[in-house]
Formats: sequence, structure tokens, C-alpha cells
Amino acid sequence: MIRKTSRDGGFTLVEAALSVILLAILALIAIPTVQYTARRYKEMELRHSLREMRNAIDEYHRYAMQGLIEQTDVSQDFYPPDLETLVEGVVLAGDPTGKKIRFLRRLPMDPMTKSFEWGLRSTRDEPDSDMWGGENVFDVYSLSTAKALDGQTQYNEW
Repeated sequence: MIRKTSRDGGFTLVEAALSVILLAILALIAIPTVQYTARRYKEMELRHSLREMRNAIDEYHRYAMQGLIEQTDVSQDFYPPDLETLVEGVVLAGDPTGKKIRFLRRLPMDPMTKSFEWGLRSTRDEPDSDMWGGENVFDVYSLSTAKALDGQTQYNEW
């Protein structure tokens, strides 16, 4: 006849404590990894948004230089007057139907500031200026002054 002892039935206090400590260590490793991954995703989203808006600005400029868009204000230098113009669209020159061409479907949200406000530069602003002159939109940047994951640049320098 086999007799069961009381030790065969469960965990000891030491085993339970070791399990809790091991889970705590794994959680301490996982939390920074998840935060790093989320921030890296936001950086990818910021790069995509900036590229999308800059491509739209360049496309507007190309259309204007070819005379496909009428420019009534000489100070615009063939660039859009604001970002909303890229979304609302412009009528092509000489088009009797009045059909508008749009360069952006919508204004993307800045993932770093969680707003639809972007920093703007015109052709007459200094390259490192943080104040928009208002003549046109030559460049766009994030308003976030936080450091990027590389530890050297700020998001508003991208």
C-alpha cells in the first residue's frame, strides 16, 4: 500500500515566492520594450505624415510651375497658401467644369502632439525658423520638442 504524504499536494512558500519574483522580472523587462515599440511606431507614423504632406506640397508646386493652377498672389512663389488648400483642392486653370484637384485627402494628425497643428515654413523664412511668415507653405514640421529615439534630434527638426 502506497501512502501519500502531505508534501506531495502543492507548492511550498519558497516556490510560490520564486514564481512571483520571476514574473516580476519578466514584467520589468517587457514594459520598456512595449513603450519603446509604441514610440517607434509613432516615429514611423510621423515620418509617413511628413512625407505625405511634403509630397503634396511638391505636387502643388509642380502643377503651379506648369501653369495648371492659377496663381493670383505673386508672393506665393508657386507654393500653396496654407495646408487647407491641399485638402480643399484648387480649380485647374482653363477648366470650364470647375472641377477641383485635391492633393491630400485629409490633414494628418501629428502623432507626437496628437493634434492637427503643424509647424510651417515659407520660402521667405529662415531654414531653422520656428515662426511662419505666412506667404506660402514651403515646408512642414512637427511642433513636438521631444527627443527622438536616436537621442540626438528633436521631432521638430525632422
